[in-house]
Amino acid sequence: MTTNIALPREQVFEYLADIANHAEFTDHYLVDWRLTRENSFGAGAGARFRVKAPFNRFSWADVTLAEVQAPFKIVERGRGGKFNRIKMLGTYEIFERHAGMSEVQYTFETDARVPSDRLAEILGGRSWTRRKAKKAMKRLRGILEEGRGRGTRPSVAAR
Repeated sequence: MTTNIALPREQVFEYLADIANHAEFTDHYLVDWRLTRENSFGAGAGARFRVKAPFNRFSWADVTLAEVQAPFKIVERGRGGKFNRIKMLGTYEIFERHAGMSEVQYTFETDARVPSDRLAEILGGRSWTRRKAKKAMKRLRGILEEGRGRGTRPSVAAR
């Protein structure tokens, strides 16, 4: 998924490098966000959330910002599904197209090893995720350019 945002790359990066902000533009399909530590910015910051997918019995997932290379790349790694056995990898790459205009490319991959998990992906999980991520990129642009559509920031999980 790709979107253009009328802001400098550094500002877009600062927003995305704070995992608490991800709840704002993904709350239409990722809900009940809880931070895994107090500092939600930079490498090591993480969150746990529920995926609002149809027929999803094992909806909890978590991600951690594994690589944060200012101001152009953020890699998040996580797990979800039954017993957290599905590995997830999300990558945000931020390119400066010209002064004051950035392009954000988001890629998302899963590594489902169990046949039932692979079948669920084939039967609609992949296309559902793609549609939701595309909407999230549009919401990201709206939030950063116009300040509209902001959700609530998540809190730190109870100990």
